[in-house]
Parts: sequence; structure tokens; C-alpha cells
Amino acid sequence: MLSAILTVLLQATEMLQAANPSEVMAAKVGGAELGAALGAGLAAIAAGIGIGKIGASAMEAIARQPEAAGDIRSNLIVSAALIEGVAFFAVIVCVLIIFV
Repeated sequence: MLSAILTVLLQATEMLQAANPSEVMAAKVGGAELGAALGAGLAAIAAGIGIGKIGASAMEAIARQPEAAGDIRSNLIVSAALIEGVAFFAVIVCVLIIFV
């Protein structure tokens, strides 16, 4: 998912670079666009860190108590899905700020 988001953002910058130079000068980056770009990046990074910590904690918990692996794995999947959903929502809001 994060690679798709980065691809969209890179394509948007390539379109700006391929445009007429006078159009690029007219499309100056304002505070909202800069804040949205930083927000999208921070949301993606924070989601990666959060899911990494959940995965590490789940593996440690399974190693300590192997008989509870099923419950731990299901909690891991639900937590990762919630984090990914919040990150996706944050990135969509940031993209809307940039393009609207």
C-alpha cells in the first residue's frame, strides 16, 4: 500500500516537472501543500514503525507462550489492520489537501 502511495506522489511530481516552466512557476508550493506532503510522509513512516513494533512484540509473546500463538496472531492482524486503516485515512486526507 505504501509503495502505491509513493508511486502516485512521484507521478504527480513528474507531471509538474514535465509541464510548461511557466505553469510550474505558477504552481508554487504553499503552506497547505507542504504540510500535506509532510503529513503523508509522517503517516506512512509512523504506520511502518507501529506495525513493526506490533510484529516484534507478537513474535516475542509467541516465543514465550507458544500455546497462545493463535490468539496472539489474531490480535496482531486486527491491530495491524487498524493501524493501516488510520494511516491510509491520513494519507488520503493529505492527498485531498494537495489536489483540491
